[in-house]
Amino acid sequence: MIRNLISNSRSVRRFNEAVPLEQETLEQLVDLARLSPSARNLQPLRFVLSCRPQTNAKIFSTLTFAAALKDWDGPLAGERPTGYIVVLGDTGIATEFKYDCGIACQSIMLGARERGLGGCMMGSVNRSELRRVLGIPDHFEILLVLALGKPAEKIVIEPMPAGGNVSYWRDENQVHHVPKRSLEDLILKPEN
Repeated sequence: MIRNLISNSRSVRRFNEAVPLEQETLEQLVDLARLSPSARNLQPLRFVLSCRPQTNAKIFSTLTFAAALKDWDGPLAGERPTGYIVVLGDTGIATEFKYDCGIACQSIMLGARERGLGGCMMGSVNRSELRRVLGIPDHFEILLVLALGKPAEKIVIEPMPAGGNVSYWRDENQVHHVPKRSLEDLILKPEN
C-alpha cells in the first residue's frame, strides 16, 4: 500500500483549476506535517495556506515551474494549482530546517496523493517577492512552496536511460516521463 502511494506521488505541474481546494483540506495536510517527526522535536516549521484565487495568483507569480522543460513556461490559466502551502522556518526557534522540511513536505505530499490530489515541491521561488506579497515577517525563512490541486496530466516513471540523463520530458501526447535509477544502482556492496 505505501509502495503504491509513493510510486503514484509524482511532481505534478498541471492541475485541473475547475476543482478547487478547501481550507480544511490544506489544514488536514498541515496536520500530517505537525504529527511528523521533528529534529530535536523543536517543531520550527510554520505554514501559510492559500486556496483563494487572488492569493494563489500572487504566489504563482513568484514561482518557476519545470526548468528542465525548456519550451514550457509553466501551467496556463485553467492548469494552475488551486492551493498552496508555503513552508517557513521560524529562525527564533532554530537555524537549520532541512530535516524537518523534508519530512513534513513528504508527509503533506503523500497525504495529498492519498486524497486524489497532486502537488509539486517548489524550490525555484522569488523569495523576496513572495515575502512582500504575503507580508511574511523577516524572522521566517521561506523554505519551499507546495503547489497543490487535482492533477491534469499523466506522469510515468521510466528506467534511467544509458548515460544517466536524469532530465524529465514530455512526449508528443504531453505525457510527463520521469527517469529513475534502478535499485541495483542505488545499493552499494562493500567488499568487506
